[in-house]
Amino acid sequence: MTIKPRDFTDHFIKVGSLNMHYVDWGNHGAPPVLLLHGGSQSAHSWDEFSLNMRSSYHVIALDQRGHGDTSWSPRCIYTLNAHLRDITSFVKQVGLKKFVLVGLSMGGMNAYAYAAIHPEEVHRLVIVDIGPETTSKGGEAIRRFTKVKRLPSFDSFVERSMRYNPRRTEQQIRDRLSYHLREYPDGTWGWKWDHRRFGKQLGPRKPEDLWRYVRRLKMPTLLVRGSQSDIWSDRAARRVQKAIPDSTLVTIEDAGHTVAGDNPPAFYAAVQAWLKKTGAWPE
Repeated sequence: MTIKPRDFTDHFIKVGSLNMHYVDWGNHGAPPVLLLHGGSQSAHSWDEFSLNMRSSYHVIALDQRGHGDTSWSPRCIYTLNAHLRDITSFVKQVGLKKFVLVGLSMGGMNAYAYAAIHPEEVHRLVIVDIGPETTSKGGEAIRRFTKVKRLPSFDSFVERSMRYNPRRTEQQIRDRLSYHLREYPDGTWGWKWDHRRFGKQLGPRKPEDLWRYVRRLKMPTLLVRGSQSDIWSDRAARRVQKAIPDSTLVTIEDAGHTVAGDNPPAFYAAVQAWLKKTGAWPE
């Protein structure tokens, strides 16, 4: 699948002190879908999914604070509450109403917390490979991969990424990294996201606090887990499913934690089928 710059438009909006970037895939007037990426990723992590969804939905993918082309937090604040304030302001300014909210990992946590607080706005919720309880092994693997802040060349990052996630093609990795990296004046390349976010400013995210959000969810919710995920176990996912009255759990084969990019066709098919099954869009 070839994605071209003409397939989407880039926009910026002021949210507090941050200049927030988002990608709009067109089809205004169609039912809205808001996508929230995982930590160390960007709005373009959803590109294949967005390209498929845009024929039926108005898809918007947000670069969350400190990621992609959105500003870094001046005071290095990346708490859950800070993300929720950003999303609340963004939704209001863009004018989203009764939308599908989809989030992966960090974005999934932000999504279910936002949905719990704003149930009147979230028509359908899709939580991808994240819950209040996660596996430390997967988190450590991500930290080891992302701890290298700069490398001599773009190709160096491509080679390292292919070793880290062999499920993806080289071309897909190149496409993703073209949005996740920047070149510095000395010719080296580094991540766009704020590497300081792995410090103490992430704030408390205890499982018992996160469960309070999950147990408030009443809207139809799709839980998506990668069959090879080292972040979210099947057991943990089933606990979340049990806690949400109107929820469905699907497992995507041949996918790890970053489900939407590891197996784009299967992820899209699962979400599309579930949206169709859960009924007509509200007037």
